[in-house]
Amino acid sequence: MAQSGRYRGERAVRPGVFFPAAGFIVAFVVLAMALPGASFTWITAAQDAVVDSLGWYYVAVVSAFVVFALWTVVGRSGEVKLGPDDAEPEFGLGSWFAMLFGAGMGIGLVFWGVAEPLHHFAGIPNRSPEMLQGGDAAGVAEGALVQTLVHWGLHPWAIYAVVGLAVAYTVHRRGRPVSLRWALESLLGERRVRGALGDVIDVTAVVGTVFGVATSLGLGVSQIAAGLEALDLVRDPGLAGKVLIIGLITLLAIVSVATGLHRGIRLLSRLNLGLAGALLVFVAVTGPSLFLLREGVQLVGVYAQDLVRISLNTSALSGERGVEWQSWWTVFYWGWWIAWAPFVGVFIARISRGRSVREFVAGVLLVPSAVTLVWFTVFGGSALWHQLRREGAQFHGGLIGDDGSVSQAGALYELLESLPWATVAVGLAVVLVALFFVTSSDSGSLVADMLASGGRADPPVWSRVFWSLLEGAVAVALLTVGGETGLTALRYAAVIIALPFSVVMIAMCVAMVRSLRAERRLQLRIQRGLQREELTARVWQNLAEEGVVHPDTGPGDDPGDSPDTGGGPENGSGNSPPGAGL
Repeated sequence: MAQSGRYRGERAVRPGVFFPAAGFIVAFVVLAMALPGASFTWITAAQDAVVDSLGWYYVAVVSAFVVFALWTVVGRSGEVKLGPDDAEPEFGLGSWFAMLFGAGMGIGLVFWGVAEPLHHFAGIPNRSPEMLQGGDAAGVAEGALVQTLVHWGLHPWAIYAVVGLAVAYTVHRRGRPVSLRWALESLLGERRVRGALGDVIDVTAVVGTVFGVATSLGLGVSQIAAGLEALDLVRDPGLAGKVLIIGLITLLAIVSVATGLHRGIRLLSRLNLGLAGALLVFVAVTGPSLFLLREGVQLVGVYAQDLVRISLNTSALSGERGVEWQSWWTVFYWGWWIAWAPFVGVFIARISRGRSVREFVAGVLLVPSAVTLVWFTVFGGSALWHQLRREGAQFHGGLIGDDGSVSQAGALYELLESLPWATVAVGLAVVLVALFFVTSSDSGSLVADMLASGGRADPPVWSRVFWSLLEGAVAVALLTVGGETGLTALRYAAVIIALPFSVVMIAMCVAMVRSLRAERRLQLRIQRGLQREELTARVWQNLAEEGVVHPDTGPGDDPGDSPDTGGGPENGSGNSPPGAGL
């Protein structure tokens, strides 16, 4: 990027972003360690205020992002390249898809693939009548899968596509640094974007990225620990064991992020995708295969039929029970995805040079949503199939406890233990979970470092390692001080950060509409110019064929310079031949 030096992109760090972001994160950890109870109370109160008062806003704005993303796919500006017009994709389609999927959602699908449909089926915390279809067990199971798909399908990927497209267009088409601030240049102007306001935007993105990745590290150790217990390798690993797991994941992430995109991150992402595909095929083949085929086809229809209704459902008539349900699930998810959008959006923008707007958004939006549908059909559908086959089990028994509880960390392993070769399957799942956490951590570290270094696409190794260590340290500190309470506080903080960033995302949509319309106007001007040139050439050719002009001259030639035009002083006439002004 030729302009990176102009925007101080060659510095190791951008002081206005690096130090405030790092200082805020360290201060948060110190406060959580010094006053864990009070900190949790404050954060919970703020999160409750956001959910209770602005739940409708989250529902509306995320649905609007879906509409915007679809517009870019079908719009007339879809052929605009994210880069020069002759640019070719930097990564092959397989590597590109593996990296965006691994960074954006892979670990979440593994963690929630079995647990969330079971949660909805069990009515946790309390089923809102509008949420799930029907009153019988089969109808509730179908509604549970549809609700899960709404949380993990088009909507989160539309959020990622909004940020990713805005950053990719700014970086690859306009040559700006890899930074969120420049996506708003057309609205705020270069001076504001380069100044303190731009720093605030990037600081918010860095903090949200670190909080999101650190929370994943903290929550992920519970699933890895549950898998090790299922394999009888450890018994109740405790705090020390969980800290050790976080340390190992952080170490692997450091190695991966230090080797860069083209080696560590790309190879790990492809390995993740391969292992996830192998586990998916295993469950589909050894599980209720015929049921899953039938359910997959049926689920597409039900999802398409109910998508708009469920997407805009705010449980307005369900009272406190509906508000509680929304805060547990939909509103929390929308805030959570928005908090992760800077991380995932910047990362997929970084790896998407050379693709068209239509290819980018379709790849980010439609392909992962289709894979998500298949994933939840196989894992969630298998879990619900086993649950419904339990004698007398409508909401309890089987994979759901007698008290209606569902093990978030252990549900996947409980399903795998009901299949052949359970030990091998559980072992593969543990490795898959660990590697997905590594790819999330290394991708998050790279994005945080790019933002904190002023937009450098390839920041120095030492700063990549710094952000990886900081993410691991945040997870360990909160796990040590507050346990699950500390991690819950971190999740709440990420949701709170999502509120101001959602406004930034709205501004990104406006900026992209203006930019794509300007691109369209430019394309039309170029097309009209080419059409005029072609028409002029045709007229000139016709005149040449009629002998009015000499065939060796062109529309731009001066006929008076040609001895064959008859326009010289020898013929006694100063008149130009007919058509010379064309």
